[in-house]
Amino acid sequence: MKIPFLNRPASVAVIRLQGVIGASTRGNGLSDAGLAPLLERAFKRRKPKAVALVVNSPGGSPVQSSLIGARIRRLSEEHHVPVHAFVEDVAASGGYWLASSADFIWADESSVLGSIGVISAGFGFSELIARHGIERRVHTAGQSKSLLDPFRPEKPEDIERLNSLLLPIHEAFKAQIRSRRGSKLPSDRDLFTGDIWVGSEAVQLGLADGIAHLVPKMRELYGKDVRFLTYGQRVPLLRRFGLSAGDVMETLEERAAFARFDARG
Repeated sequence: MKIPFLNRPASVAVIRLQGVIGASTRGNGLSDAGLAPLLERAFKRRKPKAVALVVNSPGGSPVQSSLIGARIRRLSEEHHVPVHAFVEDVAASGGYWLASSADFIWADESSVLGSIGVISAGFGFSELIARHGIERRVHTAGQSKSLLDPFRPEKPEDIERLNSLLLPIHEAFKAQIRSRRGSKLPSDRDLFTGDIWVGSEAVQLGLADGIAHLVPKMRELYGKDVRFLTYGQRVPLLRRFGLSAGDVMETLEERAAFARFDARG
């Protein structure tokens, strides 16, 4: 005899983590503030057997990556709920940081994973404006206030200072991956160069636990009758009817970020 509510099939909360990671809460990307209520509901509602993160992100802000990852770990430990990350097209840089917050990482054969590094990129216009007879005038209180001004030639001391900022961020990233994946990573290979790998190679290197897709894997682990509770970020009402100029810029930036890892068959 089956008693209602006592024989309810297991449930898995599914959260999509798609887009560039940044502080914006406008809904186009991923931020800790934007994801906080979503994550809270996913871990608490209906006592799920597991939380599944569907990750598709080329990275972004290291701070937001750290905050989101820490929140996922905190909720997992508080509610004793295991976390599985399923990588779609890409989990690179901050996207891989998010995936590493899971207890298990699963990928497709063609998924791109890694890019464990830090980058600062920009343009230099000093020769361009000089060619057109344009003089750049900058007045600062504080000698470092115009650090890496794109309209002035690069200074060796500015580059040295930038590197001194990037290195600690990289060390924090490496510490995160070592703490989450350390025993699974090879001791004779440096995986923190910013390089990327696909599917099976990522599994061989310990960056992922296997090749698997969400539905069949969750059914294998939690029963064929497992229920999926899907959670997604809310889209503002006005956005449903079109894009603002700001939204267009965010969309272009996101496409550019994904394009670095895009391979088409």
